[in-house]
Amino acid sequence: MPDAVVIGAGPNGLVAANVLADAGWSVTVVEEQAVPGGAVRHDEGVRPGFVHDLFSSFYPLAAASPVLAALRLDREGLRWTHAPEVLAHPLVDGRCAVLSRDLDVTAASLDAFADGDGAAWRELHDVWDGLRQNVLGALFTPFPPVRAATGLARRLRTAGGLRLARSLLLPVRRLGEEEFHGEGGRLLLAGNALHADLSPEAAGSGGFGWLMSMLGQTYGFPVPVGGSGALTSALVRRLESRGGRVLCGRRVVEVVVRGGRAVGVRTAEGETVAAARAVLADVSAPALYGELVDAAHLPGQLLADLGKFQWDFATFKVDWALDGPVPWRAHEASTAGTVHLADGVDELTRFAAQIAQHLVPDRPFALFGQMTTTDAARSPRGTESAWAYTHVPQRITGDAGEEGLTGRWDEREQNLMADRVERQVERFAPGFRSAVLARRVLAPATLESLDANLHGGAINGGTTALHQQLVLRPTPGSGRPETPVAGLYLASASAHPGGGVHGAPGANAARAALRGHRHASLSRAQRLLTHRDRKGDRAVRRLPPAAG
Repeated sequence: MPDAVVIGAGPNGLVAANVLADAGWSVTVVEEQAVPGGAVRHDEGVRPGFVHDLFSSFYPLAAASPVLAALRLDREGLRWTHAPEVLAHPLVDGRCAVLSRDLDVTAASLDAFADGDGAAWRELHDVWDGLRQNVLGALFTPFPPVRAATGLARRLRTAGGLRLARSLLLPVRRLGEEEFHGEGGRLLLAGNALHADLSPEAAGSGGFGWLMSMLGQTYGFPVPVGGSGALTSALVRRLESRGGRVLCGRRVVEVVVRGGRAVGVRTAEGETVAAARAVLADVSAPALYGELVDAAHLPGQLLADLGKFQWDFATFKVDWALDGPVPWRAHEASTAGTVHLADGVDELTRFAAQIAQHLVPDRPFALFGQMTTTDAARSPRGTESAWAYTHVPQRITGDAGEEGLTGRWDEREQNLMADRVERQVERFAPGFRSAVLARRVLAPATLESLDANLHGGAINGGTTALHQQLVLRPTPGSGRPETPVAGLYLASASAHPGGGVHGAPGANAARAALRGHRHASLSRAQRLLTHRDRKGDRAVRRLPPAAG
């Protein structure tokens, strides 16, 4: 019997298993898919010789994560690589904002939009430089992050305190307008904010856009050499070298609870995998509390709150094998790993508003990945392995375009939407479609079929909006990995700090399990000592009086 069973071999599950194994626990990871990795996998399914990441591709949070750094995955063969520039946001008129790891390059790009905007970016970077360690400490540790928060509060007092807090809570549109005269800096902030399901007018989107921009400025948007699955392979090798096991092709259908405590899991085939100490679940909160744990073991208030759980936007992705580089109108985009495709902040607002109205956007904001530009191993010399993803509503009531898309996402609708994405690329790269050798469409339902955590194509484990963050994630009062069931811990992106490949939810859950086991062991020892003391007292009382 292993000490712990981990449900799900995504990055959070594998990080949790590694942290437990480092503490000397025996660990078994049970995964539904035929291979491990969750949303960190690659293949050559578009065209032989062209490597495509099925889901996530660029990893600024992994580069910044102290959790992953502590695992020393370089010892397992993991290598990272970067595109010449981090990110570009072109406009249809040929202008282009560039985010570079070289601060001078970023500043010069923004000065081309408006004199002085480069200096404004440097000021935002100076704030980041002063707060970075405390911000990352608060981001990657359990809530509330007492030590990191204390340091952050101390730093905030010297950095403008309430004024800075105000800036980070602003909608990203307003933050951009306050900080920059031209459109370049506003584009970088707003485009990065829309990596999550935050509109340019959403409270807190300014802080998220600033964070993602500064992560890119400092760490870049790196990728694993050879494909995203290289990160998964390194985590699996590390775990197995410490005695852990990963069992694939086994779908967990129940967390077994006895006496109010999680004691193992049951699979769809009827197999029971027992756990001596803990069960950690790298699954979404609705799946854990709504499916795997019997409602009889859960508080009614949690189940009621779960009914208001909000998923993030659905995702629609297209992969391409290209016979040459993308013909960008703005040449600066040719050196960036990630390219944001929206003709200004107003177009981003239009896109987000259509999603809010449950409409399929007619001009989808696309995040475009140039993988061979970033990692030469991804396709034959002179070609490009590329992808783009955009967002659509979880519930679709209409189409803002002319094709009448309904969200059924049958083959016809998938192709129509892929064509729409390609037309968006063509606006910024005329002639793009003539370079396509092959394409693959991954609609929301397809993404979910490949990773059950991606409910309806949601990639962040739940909305990034303020009303479902920190102590409110996944439900009010549940900001920590502990659950109402003893020995059961939530280890997925549905827990604080949320989505992204950084391993924090998995590490937080593992540490909570270790802490819970220590406390339980101490309590048992104290009860045993108390029992023995009482027996000793009774024995003393039975002794005859001493002579003399």
